[in-house]
This record gives sequence, C-alpha cells and structure tokens, in this order.
Amino acid sequence: MSEPASPTYPDEDEATEEAASSDRSTESQPTTGAEATVAALEAAGVEHVFGVQGGAIMPVYDALYDSDVTHVTMAHEQGAAHAADAYGQVTGEPGVCMATSGPGATNLVTGIADANMDSDPLVALTGQVPTDFVGNDAFQETDTIGITRPITKTNYFASDSDTVGDTVSEAFSLARTGRQGPTLVDLPKDVSNGETDAGVAEPDEEEAPPAAEPAAVEVAAEAVAEAERPLILSGGGVTKGEASEEVRAFATEYGIPVATTMPGIGTFPEDHELCLSWAGMHGTGYANMAISHTDCLIAVGTRFDDRLTGGVETFAPGAKVVHVDIDPAEISKNVHADYPLIGDAATVLEQLDEAMPAAPDAEAWRGRCQDWKREYPLTYDTPDDEPLKPQFVVEALDEMTDDDAIVTTGVGQHQMWAAQFWTYTEPRTYVSSHGLGTMGYGLPAAIGAKVAAPDREVVCFDGDGSFLMTMQGLSVAVRDSLDITVVVLNNRAIGMVRQWQDAFFEGRRMASEYPWIPDFETLAEAFGARGFTLREYDDVANVLEEAMEYDGPSVVDAHIDPAENVYPMVPSGGDNARFALSEDQL
Repeated sequence: MSEPASPTYPDEDEATEEAASSDRSTESQPTTGAEATVAALEAAGVEHVFGVQGGAIMPVYDALYDSDVTHVTMAHEQGAAHAADAYGQVTGEPGVCMATSGPGATNLVTGIADANMDSDPLVALTGQVPTDFVGNDAFQETDTIGITRPITKTNYFASDSDTVGDTVSEAFSLARTGRQGPTLVDLPKDVSNGETDAGVAEPDEEEAPPAAEPAAVEVAAEAVAEAERPLILSGGGVTKGEASEEVRAFATEYGIPVATTMPGIGTFPEDHELCLSWAGMHGTGYANMAISHTDCLIAVGTRFDDRLTGGVETFAPGAKVVHVDIDPAEISKNVHADYPLIGDAATVLEQLDEAMPAAPDAEAWRGRCQDWKREYPLTYDTPDDEPLKPQFVVEALDEMTDDDAIVTTGVGQHQMWAAQFWTYTEPRTYVSSHGLGTMGYGLPAAIGAKVAAPDREVVCFDGDGSFLMTMQGLSVAVRDSLDITVVVLNNRAIGMVRQWQDAFFEGRRMASEYPWIPDFETLAEAFGARGFTLREYDDVANVLEEAMEYDGPSVVDAHIDPAENVYPMVPSGGDNARFALSEDQL
C-alpha cells in the first residue's frame, strides 16, 4: 500500500498575506445595516462617538463592539450632543453622537439646535422603531425627522440596509463641507438588523475651497485701500474656515485693527496691539466704538446676529461693508453688504491680499483705537468689604495655564466674564454656546474637548444655575479619568436673568435667585472628583493650583459677589456706541 502523498502548504509569507487579505475583506464587508453604519464612520476616520444606549439603537452599538471607534458613554443624551459639538469645535472634524429612539432622540435636540445655530460640524445617529411600526405610536417612537428638520443642514430616514452606509457617509460629508453644521440619520431597527452585501461607503473628497468673483474682489480691495478708518471683524467662520492665519497676515500687512465676534474669539491674538477684542452686547467698549466709527468694515465669517449688532440701523452707520461669507444666504440678511464676497474665508482673504493696490492710510485711526482702549478698559474693583469678584478668579486661572488651554463655558454671566477676562491667543480655545445660549453646555463640552485634545489643559467656567443642569456629566469625567477643571462661579442665582430684572423690570427678581443651593464641593466628592470651596482672595492661587494639579476631574465652588454684574452692556436693540458701564447708565 503506497503512502499517502504529503500535503502541500502554501509559502508561509503567502499564507500570512492571504490571511491578512481575508481579515481585511471580512472587516470591509459589512453584513448588516448596523455594520455598514459603523463601517462608514470608520471610513470617515471617526475615532470617538458620544452616546447613550437604548433599544432601537442597540444593533448599531452591537456593531461598535468590534470596532476601533471609541465610544464615550454619557450620562444624558443632551450631554452627548454637547460633547460631540465641542469635539468638533476643537478638532475641526464632525463630532458624532448617538441615541435611541423617542426620548433618546428628543434629548439630543437641544444639542443639535445649538450646533445648528453656531454652524458646528456634528453627525447625529438616532435609533428608530422598525419601519412597519412607524406612524403607529409604537413604544419609544417619535417623528425624529420632523422634529429635527428645522435644526439640521439635512436629515435622513434610512430606508434600506444596502444604502444606509452611503447615507451615513453623505451625512458626514455634508456636516463638514461648505457652511458647516449638524446632520442626522434616523435608523429604523429593521434597517439596522437587515442583511446587506454592500461595500464600505467612504465620504466624498472635500472640494477645493470656493473663491469669490475676481471682479468683486478687485472692487472691494480698492474700497479697503481708500478707507481712512478700516476695521476687520473676525467671526466664527474664520475658525470654521481655518482662516486665522490669513486674518492675522492681512491685518498686520495693512495695519488694520481687528475686532472679533464672540464665536470668533481667538481668531486674532488678544495680546496683539491691533486687537480690540470682541464686540457686541457685552463686548469691549473700544471694539464697539471702533465698529461705530469705522468707514470700511471688512466682516469675515459672521452672520451679524442681534447680540453683535444691537440695533441694525445704528450698527457701523458710516461704513461701507465688505462681507466675506461662504453662505450666500447670509449676505445682506441682517446688514447690507456693499461689497459681497462669497467664498471660503481663507481663500477670499488671500484673493483680497493679492488685489490690494496699497495699504490704507490708517495711522491716525490706529491711534484713535488705542485711545479708546485706554479710555474704556475692562476693569473691576476688589474692595475688602465685598465678596470675591469673579473676574479675579478668571484672571488668576488664566495666568497659571498654557496659551493653548481650552476654555469651555455654560451660558450666563460667567460666560461673559470668561470671555472678557481670559486672554485668548489661538483659535479653537474658547468653546461655548453662542446663538442658542444653552445653559448646561459647559461641562459636557469640557468632556468633548478633553477627549479631542487629551494633552491640553481644559478648563470649564460654569455658573451655579448652568452647572445644575448637566452636572451628571461628572460621572463620565470620573469614570474615564478625564483631567478637567470646573470652576463654578457661584452667585446663588441665574445671574444674567437677575441682572436684567434689576435693570429692566424694576428689580422684581422673579424665579432668578436660589434661596438654597447644594454644596458643590461635597457633590463633586460624591461623584469621585476632587472638590474645593473658594471664598477668599488669599486662597485663590492655592486652591486653583491644587485643582489644576489634581490628576482627574476637579470642581471649584467659587462663592462670588452675588451683586456683581457684567459690563459693558448694550441694551437689547441699542446703539453699540452707547454702551453702559454701570446700571445707572442703562
């Protein structure tokens, strides 16, 4: 009996290569709609997702189990949306949040609306009841598409397991291109569970940045060159368009002073001699004076919202307006543009630079702006017989952090003090809620910012009212060992509302003050964070240093003067040049 032939084996290198190829093939060929969804995220380069589990989204979470995408489990869906929003602000790429159907989806709505108002790149994935149940008032069903249509760039109801990967890929592409903003994909459970043999979807390549019409640029450049009192207004679109370097180059080349909007904070270094800081309702007096007296306003990436302009009829009344914006819908929507330049901020500024026939003769104007800076400085008093001033706390923490430290805030008086008394020199370092004005934004935003930039310092300034709305996020920061420092500027009130009631409602403080408030130091410790209480000036440096040095989340409950108000202030709809420096001037 002959011996059986010896088995033959492929070359070891060939076997290894074939095995690797087989693994790649398995990884790149999703078999369900849920796997296609996750594969699309992977193809888009997504590294982190923020969310909360639930029934209808469970198949997508199951597909995440074997993925390299890191999921950050949040304590509330609103926090997931805010964390993803901040992640997108810091990285420049869309943040991704996930939630289940019904209350999970509706809890995302505030964060999606916030991202929409501020043109922040965000992708939301929501679970939905099976397709056959839609419209039958099934358990945890809600019309997510109908609810979110007004607050997204676009939204999608995924109807086919074979195309859901393409849909998610398209949603990611749209969130980051053109005027950035949130998109949403609603994922019925049967579509997520359904079988598919469709390949991995990849986002479309980003198109070349759009340029403005050359003829329009030429005319605008002549207007800037002929101006005697030119002023650059740098908005949030400068950050979104990665145009900070172009703004700085243009301003310094032609000696033009720069004011920013609140979303544009950091796009021009605030320690630069040409910088007038930010303008608007609580902006600096010198920025508002410059806007009110300029004869040529070069506005880049701003939608001229009412908190910036005050009364439109009194905004930059003697100025020819050069408006640079990527969205044609913003041109002359609120403020008439004499020279509309539609295109990418960085590209258009380079065009404008090339077209400039000469630098404007603005030496006297620059001197006048410096005079206003000396005349209307941001100041505050620190009497020994009054409680701790919040501005002092902000400045003290600014001095002990790096220039690239990221500041997040909630919304209210603390937000304004953090904007006024911290010196921002880099873009993407002031992360806040602007257009929607969402209390509770600060802590989840700090989580998103720290996940996005783990090697940078992250500080959250919050108010006691704002902190109470989303403080459950501390559980996330402790669980994931996120080194963030939260400073609660505690005045036992919804301070901005109280300030308005005193100024405009004859001091009738209805529902704005807290007769009782929890001990935030004790609560922080209960969560597993470090807690501190701060009341005295002499303790500020030591307490803040200890909080910053702690390797993990810390909370400083800073008891500040409850009577302290935010000034300057332009009354709603008022004239920016007539800002008040105290309540009796309102």
